[in-house]
Amino acid sequence: MQNQGRGDREGSGPLDKKRRIDLHVHSTASDGTMEPLEIIEASAAAGLAAVSITDHDCVEGCIRVIESGIPLPVKFLTGVEISTAPPGNFYHPGSLHILGYDIDVYDEPLNKELALLREARNRRTPLILERLEKLGIHISEDDVKRFAGGSQIGRAHVARAMKELGIVSSIDEAFKIFLGKNGSAYVEKKRIPCDAAIEKIIRADGVPVLAHPGLIETDGCEGLESLVKTLVDMGLMGIECFYPQHTKKQTAFYCQLADRYGLFVTGGTDFHGALNPNVALGRATGDFYVDYELYEKLVNRNRKKPPLLQDVTGQDQ
Repeated sequence: MQNQGRGDREGSGPLDKKRRIDLHVHSTASDGTMEPLEIIEASAAAGLAAVSITDHDCVEGCIRVIESGIPLPVKFLTGVEISTAPPGNFYHPGSLHILGYDIDVYDEPLNKELALLREARNRRTPLILERLEKLGIHISEDDVKRFAGGSQIGRAHVARAMKELGIVSSIDEAFKIFLGKNGSAYVEKKRIPCDAAIEKIIRADGVPVLAHPGLIETDGCEGLESLVKTLVDMGLMGIECFYPQHTKKQTAFYCQLADRYGLFVTGGTDFHGALNPNVALGRATGDFYVDYELYEKLVNRNRKKPPLLQDVTGQDQ
């Protein structure tokens, strides 16, 4: 398939403001600060044509949108972002993130796997708090839970608690000094093998996509292509080519890889709301642009069964 993902635009300068979309958004169901339906309303207010909620290791945000029973003002695409372990022959410190688009959010095997990841995430937070305590920083689980709104708790909620208690001046500072990969209170998290994540997404009739490849540490372009080829052999179906932190050169290269291996092209802002106020929904820092065409290619693909949510605006897609 030809991606025609506007690889010459590198995410800058919209061709048509009415066709702008955002396919990488986080809600309060994971580590975002906006409720799922607030994201839908904000997407409409921002003039987006389509949006996907891709929470970390959970689909509760998508379910809330689907089960709201109200006509939605924008096209909605179900999604998830799964933390995975890199392939055995590839070194990368941290997780490889695999996005799953247009998934059946009620798929039992997928939900069982995600539940295990969330349980591990919930066990991780007390360990982080223990490490902070040893550093002389006292934060209770109740302090953290206030920011989770009943959803899974994670590092972002710890960071918000640290900021409110005056321990740090910003969320970014909390991650740089304490919670990030090299932080003094960092705790490794459980990851599933990337081939298992890809398989679960496909079984849920979704499209597995490699998230923000520009953030992956590789041995240059050859190293990244080798990784992509390995993931394609596992069933990978797309690359998130358009991402705010990608350079023009990177974006062009990722689009070339998508063409070379017959992959879907996707893009999004990685919006988290107030957690990162400099990233606006659909626009990132201002001129970022992902075209509606990419959404259309995803939902119009050949599939095993009809999409879970074909009509979210009162009209057929």
